[in-house]
Amino acid sequence: MHLLVCGGTGCRASESSLILESLKRELEEKGLGNEVQVIMTGCFGFCEKGPVVKVMPDNTFYVQVKPEDAAVIVAEHVIKGRPVQRLLYVDPKSKEHVPDSKHMGFYRKQIRIALRNCGFINPENIDEYIAREGYSALGKCISEFTAADVIDIIKKSGLRGRGGAGFPTGLKWEIASKNKADQKYVVCNADEGDPGAFMDRSVLEGDPHSILEAMAICGYAISASKGLIYIRAEYPLAIQRLKIAIAQAREYGLLGKNIFGSDFSFDIDLRYGAGAFVCGEETALIHSMEGMRGEPTNKPPFPAESGFLGKPSNVNNVETFASVPVIITKGWEWFSAIGTEKSKGTKVFALAGKINNVGLIEVPMGTTLREIIFEIGGGIKNGKKFKAVQTGGPSGGCLTEKHLDTPIDFDNLVAAGSMMGSGGMIVMDEDDCMVSIAKFFLEFTVEESCGKCAPCRIGNKRLHELLTSITKGNGTMADLDRLKNMSNVIKDTALCGLGQTSPNPVLSTLNNFMDEYVAHVTEKRCPAGSCRELMKYSIIVDKCVGCTACARGCPVNAISGERKGPHFIDQEKCIKCGACFEKCKFGAVLIN
Repeated sequence: MHLLVCGGTGCRASESSLILESLKRELEEKGLGNEVQVIMTGCFGFCEKGPVVKVMPDNTFYVQVKPEDAAVIVAEHVIKGRPVQRLLYVDPKSKEHVPDSKHMGFYRKQIRIALRNCGFINPENIDEYIAREGYSALGKCISEFTAADVIDIIKKSGLRGRGGAGFPTGLKWEIASKNKADQKYVVCNADEGDPGAFMDRSVLEGDPHSILEAMAICGYAISASKGLIYIRAEYPLAIQRLKIAIAQAREYGLLGKNIFGSDFSFDIDLRYGAGAFVCGEETALIHSMEGMRGEPTNKPPFPAESGFLGKPSNVNNVETFASVPVIITKGWEWFSAIGTEKSKGTKVFALAGKINNVGLIEVPMGTTLREIIFEIGGGIKNGKKFKAVQTGGPSGGCLTEKHLDTPIDFDNLVAAGSMMGSGGMIVMDEDDCMVSIAKFFLEFTVEESCGKCAPCRIGNKRLHELLTSITKGNGTMADLDRLKNMSNVIKDTALCGLGQTSPNPVLSTLNNFMDEYVAHVTEKRCPAGSCRELMKYSIIVDKCVGCTACARGCPVNAISGERKGPHFIDQEKCIKCGACFEKCKFGAVLIN
């Protein structure tokens, strides 16, 4: 029997390491330490219900486990063979306990390719990776295929880059292979900077060897002997597990000289980023690795021709590499049978926001937004109404109810006014102001702009200033025209992908929520009631019982009235903190 304990960052923050130690201690005390293994794994994906413990081989799935639950898991399940009912997931519709993940709505429509080993193996043990066909793809490439064969397999699979642009991976490898040089590089882009995104981090934490193997396969295909993983320093657990994995792979002869007894040599080192969002762009990333300021440059030349240290370099992101070994072992036909005509395979999304089932999911391309949000995601929190979903992070757009049945793939999302991006997906409900949402993403872009080109450096700042003015009630209808015109100019003239896509949140909210913009500028009102400067708190006289709770809670003494008599708010003094609304138990405080 095995007890698998989630060791992803989210569950570790909720004491999963203490759960692991508690389980080990209970087993030792019961004399079962040698018969039952407790294993720290990577992320299971169901972050909303973490920490997660899975009992194998019966696949019992325990949620929201606490360290003190270790005793009952050992006493009841391990010793007596009886699942602990109170720790099982409860289906929100049927209200019944669900014993295993196969019957949970969160997992039912998922196909895990990039995440295939996350939650199943100890990421710090190379033997467990090898036991699940690890490094067999690399061995197959070296022993059975030429470099051209490997590139052809990746091209036929239809794999496209999962970092956002969706460029055909096999074609990218082919271009790099044709550029001759004494030294070439394989670069893994692990600089995951989108707000709410944690896809790449989870793969690196839960299955680091899959990335090492894929990079080696790419090295074999393009005749590169050196790999570099550019990872942000804010990912300490991922860095730790990568270091362990690299050391183990070198010890086993899977990295280094003459791999599998061949004349192919390949090794990997880490390079650290300081959290600059723009360094997700490949030329900015390369400059950062070279010790220079992380700024993008005009292309061509592309990195495949002149990349790291001026040498041909192939850059793919973590999720793209994670799919490569499976394509080799199962065949390009298997992979290309999943997904849509132009977007093959699966896509990992970090599902976050006003959603019941926050977590990491992997679904076939072509899955609809409705399926993701209402079946896998379990619908909107607190019974609220769905309003929008932001895909593609700050570079994407906000999609509405009319887009819910859109099959998700690279082309459909662009046609709808958004983009795939790296896979962030933030769900919003009726309480979210779309003008404020656009302002939030612009604020992020302004902060993260490298400043090299004027459209991004100055234009986005002007956009943010206009949005700030509108949310404060100082905007005009002319400002809405300025927003649209300036956004289009920035898209057409910015140097890199960051600037070119930064106006997407503004344009998509203007297209889909123009009524909210108009209400802000003509009525000086926020329909969602979230723009603080446009809020007005008042007291309904007929409902006020004169309990004085609101007056006692007001930090600026803006509320007057006698005990057991009606109270009133002085609008000149009111700072719109909402304390009166929270204190009133009779529903007498109204937000206009």
